Amino acid sequence: MFCRIREDIDSVFNRDPAARTRLEVLLNYPGLHAALAHRWSHRLWNADWKGLARFISTLSRFWTGIEIHPGAKIGRRFFIDHGMGVVIGETAEIGDDVTLYHGVTLGGTSWNGGKRHPTLEDGVVVGAGAKVLGPIIVGRGAKIGSNAVVVKAVPAEATVVGPAARVIIPAACQDAKEQARRDFAERIGFPSYAAQPDLPDPVLAAMRDMLDHMQASEARMDRICGDLHKAGIEVCSERPEAIRAETLATVHEDDVEPTPPQQ
Repeated sequence: MFCRIREDIDSVFNRDPAARTRLEVLLNYPGLHAALAHRWSHRLWNADWKGLARFISTLSRFWTGIEIHPGAKIGRRFFIDHGMGVVIGETAEIGDDVTLYHGVTLGGTSWNGGKRHPTLEDGVVVGAGAKVLGPIIVGRGAKIGSNAVVVKAVPAEATVVGPAARVIIPAACQDAKEQARRDFAERIGFPSYAAQPDLPDPVLAAMRDMLDHMQASEARMDRICGDLHKAGIEVCSERPEAIRAETLATVHEDDVEPTPPQQ
């Protein structure tokens, strides 16, 4: 038990640069307190002392602001940063070296018994406010962005963002059509908004549609210019300048006046 406590404390140092001493971590980190309380309540739950296990879980929620059902299975070196508002359901399963931030929910989507909550494999990181719902599997090393709503399985090492979250496809996995979009975006000098995989999904989808339309329009214009050239009419000798991302930026961060703090 003491080895596990020491291991949990050491894991805080690996993932929080604000941690300074072991005593400070032991006294002031609610995520650590909630994890330790859960280990006790989980043992009682498995020993069929379910009422006492739920009571300890309730006390832990009152003390830390983190609600972990005593039936949940949690691996080693589990770390909840800040922690307030985290909810972990009864049938959730969490692997080793998993990190959750505040406001995370590992919830269910069914009133039926059995497996209702997600499984997080080793090394998963879940950003603040994210909701992972249902008996889905989040693969090893996956990252879930802040405020994402995840209702489908996430492959290992993938990153998902947005409500509802979709996988951001790695560059190596792009199909021919997606590669054509990227090549066209680079050719017109506008790659930064259209082809970056870390953009929110609605923006990325809109820019993909725009690129597809622009590419089709340019191909059509090339055919028209070719036909005019064959007819001896020269009207397509000049091509438009490449679009620059800077011309589309209406507000720059440096130009925005900082908002004074509320008193």
